Amino acid sequence: MSNLTFNQNGVNFGLTNDQERGEIHSYHYKPSPLFLNKTKGRADVAGLSPKRLSQNVRVFMGDVESRFTIGFEVEKNSLHRNSVREYELFCGFERDGSCGYEAVTHVLPLVPASKWRTKVYDMMHKAEKIIDDQYSPSDRRCGGHITIAVNGMEGDQVREAVRKFSGLMYAMFRHRLTNQYCEYNKRMEQFDDCRHHRKYQVALVKGNTLEFRLPSRVESVKQLMRRYELMYEMVDVAVNRPNTSFKAWVNKMTPLLVTMYDGDADRVEAIKALAVHFQTYINTGVKNQAIVSFVG
Repeated sequence: MSNLTFNQNGVNFGLTNDQERGEIHSYHYKPSPLFLNKTKGRADVAGLSPKRLSQNVRVFMGDVESRFTIGFEVEKNSLHRNSVREYELFCGFERDGSCGYEAVTHVLPLVPASKWRTKVYDMMHKAEKIIDDQYSPSDRRCGGHITIAVNGMEGDQVREAVRKFSGLMYAMFRHRLTNQYCEYNKRMEQFDDCRHHRKYQVALVKGNTLEFRLPSRVESVKQLMRRYELMYEMVDVAVNRPNTSFKAWVNKMTPLLVTMYDGDADRVEAIKALAVHFQTYINTGVKNQAIVSFVG
């Protein structure tokens, strides 16, 4: 059952009224996610330049589909009382062995700033009792896995594309590089049975998707929104402008990073410097002294 309806204002995200989507299930037994990356007409993408439209959405006979998709896992120690119910954002809930519980989103459109993106953010705000730590607390045992996909690309192709721009994520979530659940294949290389764990990798290929296991727990709606923006920028540059200099791209990300780090300019500059060292390590294997403790 779909939770999408359409009118002259574009897509509306609603509830399926499937009782199972509002219940807690055993690990790997939650309901399957729905694909929410489609709309109709131009209302949701109005204002995007022709270049952005051609690079980021597919339009056919009035049907609009985002080229990029994203999904989030929100792990929590406990869930707010009386807040476990169906949400437009989540496909369902399940128990998690490392943290307690996790809420998993549907497959969402990963798009530039637009009416469409605003509607995704609205779903996040509606789910704040699950996402925000003030209601549903988390701790360092919890993670915030992010899964991305690109229409027309296999997961290993997505990995190879974003690998050239992943140093920034490494810098931001560097303490997770020593976590047992995501400490393998730290250079995002092609899978090799002899050297890489089949599951607990920094970025795990799953069919035509790529799961970044590196991100830390989600603590607020604001934080989830900023992560959405970061992932859009990374996938967009990796797929549409792959020859961009990593340093140039990181500098372009400065305003977003300033927002993510609450205006702390010194911290942002430190993250950017580490990002360059991590990207060098991903590309070449060379370890700067500043990152040795994280990559071994």
